[in-house]
Amino acid sequence: MRFLYLILCVLFFSCYSTTRNCSDFKTGKFYSEVTINGKLYKSNFYRNENVQVETYNNKIDSSKLRWINDCEVIFKTINPKNRAERKDVHLKILTTTDSSYTYEYSYVGETKKQKGIAYKAN
Repeated sequence: MRFLYLILCVLFFSCYSTTRNCSDFKTGKFYSEVTINGKLYKSNFYRNENVQVETYNNKIDSSKLRWINDCEVIFKTINPKNRAERKDVHLKILTTTDSSYTYEYSYVGETKKQKGIAYKAN
């Protein structure tokens, strides 16, 4: 009985795979939702291969992009106004659907990561 259970578990979990079509999200218009300490933050952004322009709370931020691979990118703020904005941000796409992706991000070199979801905007 245990052997049958073990085989069923292996078959079930081996069929599960995470979809990551990251190249579908390298360029375009998107909006993002991140929950931090129970508060939802939303932003809109446009991205091409080299630059991302984001609007949050009627404030526009621009970052240079350096793609590590199709699913990971480093953001460097173009005109940082304070020390926090000088820190580069590492973003990794974890999963994708046809219209969204789930990601995690952190300052480069830090272990604390946040998660969010970005959606294609029409």
